[in-house]
Amino acid sequence: MNHLLEAQNLKGTITCDSAGTAGYHVGSPPDRRMREAAQRQGMTFTGAARQLTAEDLQQFDLILAMDRSNYRDILSLDPGGAYHHKVKMMCSYCTHHQEVEVPDPYYGGTEGFNHVIDLLQDACTGLLQTIAP
Repeated sequence: MNHLLEAQNLKGTITCDSAGTAGYHVGSPPDRRMREAAQRQGMTFTGAARQLTAEDLQQFDLILAMDRSNYRDILSLDPGGAYHHKVKMMCSYCTHHQEVEVPDPYYGGTEGFNHVIDLLQDACTGLLQTIAP
């Protein structure tokens, strides 16, 4: 999403962040294979993994879940349901792909990472069409 924001001169008008629902890789850079897949598409992935917090639900206007398990984990951070309306599935913004969940490429090969990049580009492009100022 940050790559698209920069390409469309929207950097600074929309804030995009990433966080996982589990703390497995907190502090680690993006997976090497995902960085390589992104680089083949002209993108650079940087940063360090962090875990989603209940405060994120208050701070951000939209929280996107990659799969149904993440969706449930996100909603569990908001037992009162005050922010449930902000939580959506990432693939609901796809315009070309039919998947309803972003598959986890972690245990797969290179092609799995390439597919996830393509899927996320589709979803982010669709999302940007709905939220761009």
